Amino acid sequence: MPPQSASGPVQFAETRAGASAFDVVTVDNLSKRFGEFWALRGASFSIRRGEILGLIGPNGSGKTTLFQCLAGIAPATLGSVERDATRVSPDDRKRLLFFVPDGVRPWADQSVAWTLRFIAGVHGAARDSVEAVSSSLGLAPLAGARLRELSKGEHRRVVLAIGLLTPHPLLMLDEPFDGLDLRQTRDVMAVLRAHAKHRTLFLSIHQLGDAERVCDRFVLLSAGRVAGEGTLDGLRARAGVAPAERAGLEEVFLALT
Repeated sequence: MPPQSASGPVQFAETRAGASAFDVVTVDNLSKRFGEFWALRGASFSIRRGEILGLIGPNGSGKTTLFQCLAGIAPATLGSVERDATRVSPDDRKRLLFFVPDGVRPWADQSVAWTLRFIAGVHGAARDSVEAVSSSLGLAPLAGARLRELSKGEHRRVVLAIGLLTPHPLLMLDEPFDGLDLRQTRDVMAVLRAHAKHRTLFLSIHQLGDAERVCDRFVLLSAGRVAGEGTLDGLRARAGVAPAERAGLEEVFLALT
């Protein structure tokens, strides 16, 4: 549960001027080639306002490449990104989305408290937003610790806090539950659910059970290609799985790939 104030739930950072919300982001034919190898080929799907969208695929399927191309970090070989039917250049995507990559380790010699204050200052987040994010992710006891001193799971929560303190309408998180134990994963899922009331989340998730519990819809990626997009029920129907069988995401993914 998010922390409470006297007037109700403390609000996380919200979109502000220059970072207005969208109805639909459309990704069309996004492709990336390295020499003769296509790491991503013809990826087309939509991202809807206010949803938690899961990017699902095994290691090597192209998830990180897709995120990097969508964020404009890596130039796509082909394809386009549109926001409400208006094309968005890679440079302009900096105002649309914020990407938290897997394994990033910023400011190793700075404290947790300094890091969160710095991010809040850069993005204009209110002080109560910093306190809310820190409390919800269990970071208050770590405020004085240097980032280089943190465990993998502790550092993961700091990086998630960095993302949650940004105002962009679309937040992309690469493997947000990596390094977290079962209880921490469940708690972080609750935080992301509360946060999704104010913005759209796009999560790359390796563990299908985690994805099934937290995501509204899914993009299934296999060998650099989109094998399916939709809710779990919709993907079940596409895979030809009888509703009574209630197949999980793993079974559906295998059936479609």
